[in-house]
Amino acid sequence: MIGKVLAAAAAVSAPVWLPQRVVALRMKIFALVNGQDAVTIPGPQVGAGDFKRVYADPAANGRSRGAALSDLFWYWLAPGPEVHQEHLEAGSRYDAVAKCTRHILIRSKKDSEELARRVAAHVLDGVEPGLVRLRDVMMPIWAELYHELVFEEPCPPEARDLIVGHADDVVSALKCVRPRNMRRRARLTKYLRRRLADVPHPLPEPLTPEEQAYYLQGTFFNTAVVQMSEAMAHLLMIIAKSPDTQRRLAAHPDDDAYLDRVIDDGLRRFPLFGIAHRISTADIEVADLTIPAGTVLCFSYPGYAAQSGKDDFIPFGVAQNRACPARGLAPPTMRVVTREVLRRFSLASTAAHTRSIPNRGPVLLTPRGGRHRRAPLVWLAVRDRWEDVWRSFAQLVFGTYMVLDARRQALCSTYFAGGNR
Repeated sequence: MIGKVLAAAAAVSAPVWLPQRVVALRMKIFALVNGQDAVTIPGPQVGAGDFKRVYADPAANGRSRGAALSDLFWYWLAPGPEVHQEHLEAGSRYDAVAKCTRHILIRSKKDSEELARRVAAHVLDGVEPGLVRLRDVMMPIWAELYHELVFEEPCPPEARDLIVGHADDVVSALKCVRPRNMRRRARLTKYLRRRLADVPHPLPEPLTPEEQAYYLQGTFFNTAVVQMSEAMAHLLMIIAKSPDTQRRLAAHPDDDAYLDRVIDDGLRRFPLFGIAHRISTADIEVADLTIPAGTVLCFSYPGYAAQSGKDDFIPFGVAQNRACPARGLAPPTMRVVTREVLRRFSLASTAAHTRSIPNRGPVLLTPRGGRHRRAPLVWLAVRDRWEDVWRSFAQLVFGTYMVLDARRQALCSTYFAGGNR
């Protein structure tokens, strides 16, 4: 009898304790991937005070080669992780790719804001009030925006569907809520390969046509779309869960300084990166510690955000080590999209808001000026807690499978073992 009572109590309380336990177990599994040669920063060996210094050290410039963890990231980012800008080793191929990315992203502040306003209006005018997932609402906006940056033409519906499907598949696999769907990813590759001649920018010459398609897919229609959609989901969740913030933003829509503080607060509290790994190419001296060449450096953005001061955070990386190329584009376009959302809707949410946001940011959208209904918010709270339970099991199962499958395929290790650079 007592056993049945305890089992029932454990089942009823599962939404409270199970997700945290599963996340902790998953983190242990992922930690085992890299073996004993990794240094986590901040951590026991290197504290938060040396985070930026080590990150910016010229020897912290290895990207993928030599890290077991790279096999996992290449697996998640496939196809084409070998030409993904974030994972290319230093050299002529990286220089050509970085130059192309800068060329595509260069826009005046006025043009960037107008583009963001136009695509946000186009997408949001088709969004119905009610319960939505913010990441799902945001992805079409950034799919259209980055398609227009790359092709300098409005994004056709077919292309938007391909980009959103691909980006959603990548980020869902990264969060281990479902396995990869490589056929979905291949459909976007096929579209980009077919349209290479339509790109009005000089594409990286050291890359083959297939690699050029992979480069566009990974840099703009994977990383850019995913990261901006996640950043906006976090920002709008903050607004949804803070009525005072929402009222002030609605009352003073042109107050850039206040909105920028809200954006910065979101990027600090909910950093988009979990772990950024680098491989030291020479010894790095830190106080009384020498980090030897060949060490995998795991820079923990959440750990640094938790230990550093409120105004000391690096949402776009550090300038000395490949800072985010969209750092000039992101803040003004986020500002515009936020205002377009708030011009149409008020937001409320009773769902959990975590850094990894695996629930995709559930909120209730109400037409601006209308009244929130209480019943949907009660239902949202219950649904979100129990979704956490099944999602935790899914993450454990799919995460374990993908770690093992990534190790089996060894995409990164095999690539460099073949003499590639």
